[in-house]
Amino acid sequence: MSAYRLSARSLHDRTHPEPSRLEEELARYLAYAGVGVGPGERASWRGSLPVLAQDLRDAGLEQVEVLIEHRLPLTSKRTDAILAGVHPRTKQPSYLVVELKQWSRARSWDGEHTLVDVQGAPYRPSLHPSVQVGGYRDYLRDFMGIFDDSALHLDGVAYLHNASDSGVAELWHQDVLQQAPMFTAERRGDFLEHLRSHFAETPGAGAADLWLRSKVAPSKKLLSVAADEIRDQEQFVLVGKQSLGYHLALRAVVRALSEDTKTAIVISGGPGSGKSVIALSLLGELARQGRSVLHATGSKSFTQTLRKVAGHRSRPTQALFKYFNQFMDAEKNGLEVLILDEAHRIRETSVNRYTPKQVRERARLQVDELIDAARVPVFLLDQNQVVRPGEAGSLELITDHVRDKGIAVRHVNLNAQFRAGGSQVYVDWLLRLLGLGHDPHRPGSGEPTAWPRDDRYALTTASSPQQLEAQILALDAGGDSARMTAGFCWPWSDPTPDGRLVPDVKIGEWARPWNVKSERRVGEAPPSHLWATEPGGISQVGCIYTAQGFEYDWNGVILGHDLVWRQDRWVWPSASSPRTPPSVGPCPTTSSTVSYATCTRCCSPAA
Repeated sequence: MSAYRLSARSLHDRTHPEPSRLEEELARYLAYAGVGVGPGERASWRGSLPVLAQDLRDAGLEQVEVLIEHRLPLTSKRTDAILAGVHPRTKQPSYLVVELKQWSRARSWDGEHTLVDVQGAPYRPSLHPSVQVGGYRDYLRDFMGIFDDSALHLDGVAYLHNASDSGVAELWHQDVLQQAPMFTAERRGDFLEHLRSHFAETPGAGAADLWLRSKVAPSKKLLSVAADEIRDQEQFVLVGKQSLGYHLALRAVVRALSEDTKTAIVISGGPGSGKSVIALSLLGELARQGRSVLHATGSKSFTQTLRKVAGHRSRPTQALFKYFNQFMDAEKNGLEVLILDEAHRIRETSVNRYTPKQVRERARLQVDELIDAARVPVFLLDQNQVVRPGEAGSLELITDHVRDKGIAVRHVNLNAQFRAGGSQVYVDWLLRLLGLGHDPHRPGSGEPTAWPRDDRYALTTASSPQQLEAQILALDAGGDSARMTAGFCWPWSDPTPDGRLVPDVKIGEWARPWNVKSERRVGEAPPSHLWATEPGGISQVGCIYTAQGFEYDWNGVILGHDLVWRQDRWVWPSASSPRTPPSVGPCPTTSSTVSYATCTRCCSPAA
């Protein structure tokens, strides 16, 4: 890991009498790393870093090393400063994460001790600084390999160097301060003593070197906690090729370590074939073994739900669940195993519209980043589930890139069905209906057929959205889980100023809102990533982004004007944006312009 690093003495020289020299150097360093720096951040450096430099000098700790704007591993978050030195009592490396605040006044937010209200702050409320720095400390301890050695010291401290005790009187709650101590300008003497209790007056270069060389991976302690947490959630048994894929991956891990090799595992299968069950089973077992393992997906809803379900009692466990775009700067083979669930959602690159130009210019293909990040990358995918433009994950893409790197690959095809009541009849019928079941060696294999019926799966139609909703609500009231979903061809509005969802999905006189866009609850409606799992989600219509990857007993599907049946096939009209229902277009039968809403000959929307 890299960082803007200098000794406390150099920090003082660069900030006194003027901090402009440090400011320019730090801005250039971050720009090279692809991080844009705004006026507010520069102002915070000018206001806080000279104070820290002077305090370290007055404490006699000019040989301590300082890491400024250090990025937390596998995240975009940065700490203000990390001090590295030698502990005065144990003589072992010692580290202190420092959160610097220029606040002069702050108060509790609505009686909540962990949240504070700071006048003029860009975000209101803000996190209590002790909670903030305590979280940084715990995350670093969980993801930096050097802390497998319990002899090393790591702590955090919040320093409100412009505040008096009375100016932040509502922030002195002992339950919060237990997470990390807090000092004000009024307590500067105590802060200097606190620094001396963590560092001896000896060079800290060795401790800083050790920190920057540290391997980034989940710690053994975190893996132990995660193993217990995930074990409590395991209520499934792997069968058939599920078990084969699971054991192939475990064997690849053992071989990678004993023979210094690298192997990629690719597990493919349709919806309900058990891919995510395998992923969680692997995560739990590898965590129990103390292996460095992470789980990643390209779906925000799926990742957030996994964090809630598999890590519901342990915030550190939730940190094991990442996103595909968090491995741009990952150390090559830094992890033993990286489990890539829903790998069909791999994008061409990890950059987005917020990615700085410098990072864009050196960006690699996302599939290469993920292959390189671990000794054993495990890809689980269904390439027929690609839903967004730019998603490129496929069996061919992954295996081609793995083989181009000279890496062995093992592929397991899960041809069993564990969703839809285990009905392979339904899956085959649906693939044929959607034109996805074509086999070039079997003439007519891809053509739609009448529903053949299967006792293991119920399929029915509704004559109106009112009837569909009534059926869904009745099933839910009877104890079954149920949801309504729709093709994404209606507008998706923000909530109204008074906090109500807009009923955008309209069919005749019937109208209902989409699921919530954001991660914040709107009334009884759950945040987007919990729509499929929380009871309040039944009152909204879900879209593909919130439904994909989840299971419930009954699903009411509304097919809108984005998918129409013409003559003998499905057609995706291009007359307008997918978000706006097309109203008219050319009829392939009559060659005349027709209204899709009224044409009953061949152009009517699918019911």
